[in-house]
Amino acid sequence: MSTAATPSTPLPVRTPSAPAKGRHRRPERPELPEGAPALLLAVPAQPSTEARQLAEEIATLIRLEQPGIEVSPAYLTAGEEDGPYTCVGLADALTAAVEAGAPPVVVPLSPGPSTELDALLAPFESVKPTDTLGPHPLLAEAVHVRLSEAGLARADRARLFAINTSADGIVLAGTGGPEALELAEVTAVLLAARLAVPVVAASLDSAESVAAAVTHLRETGCTQPALAPYLLGPEVSSEALKGVAEAIDCAAAEPIGAYATVARLALGLYLRALGIDAEGL
Repeated sequence: MSTAATPSTPLPVRTPSAPAKGRHRRPERPELPEGAPALLLAVPAQPSTEARQLAEEIATLIRLEQPGIEVSPAYLTAGEEDGPYTCVGLADALTAAVEAGAPPVVVPLSPGPSTELDALLAPFESVKPTDTLGPHPLLAEAVHVRLSEAGLARADRARLFAINTSADGIVLAGTGGPEALELAEVTAVLLAARLAVPVVAASLDSAESVAAAVTHLRETGCTQPALAPYLLGPEVSSEALKGVAEAIDCAAAEPIGAYATVARLALGLYLRALGIDAEGL
């Protein structure tokens, strides 16, 4: 008779393994302090189905990453009900939270500064927003992935570094004014290092800025420049982006969208605002 069938034989006990070590280990999830403020995702867009879906998907990813966190989106203005949903305006959400004595941590859901969000946040002196999501290497990765999905860049599966690309120059186009453009130039450098092609930052707030960027690329020898929106998505309509690409005669990738690391960047900003070590986020 085998020992497994012998009643007196104790069942094996499975002991927990030691935490993984090394730079590839997944960091342990930090604990939120009791009474931690809510996380309010400030979406730099008017209410729409696209904006709501994007914000809710990112909020869901944050909840999966950090169970127990209270997270919700707010938009430039309040919106009509869309089925069971209501798009809450940022000013309304902050007014209610401040009056309740529970100001949230506001994380701008934007790669760079937004003049519209700044204007809405200015009256709320007790509420200090975090930095924006970028510039950050993970945003350069996200833009790279969108370019590869559009067939404008190729990447190996292991490290996402370009092997070859059908675009020999990239216009990285975002919104938000001069400060946002300056910060986008940092991401442009990171993206250029990944793709090994020139990348020029431009502002979608100015048709001249985008035209000048693509002209510069062509004058330096680029024959197939492409447009890479440095946006999460709802900030500029898809029709407007299509029009920009047609005006400069370039193929275009999709905006960053609800890329998984966007949620991790937003969560990391929230945790740092609470003084929590967010290494790996």
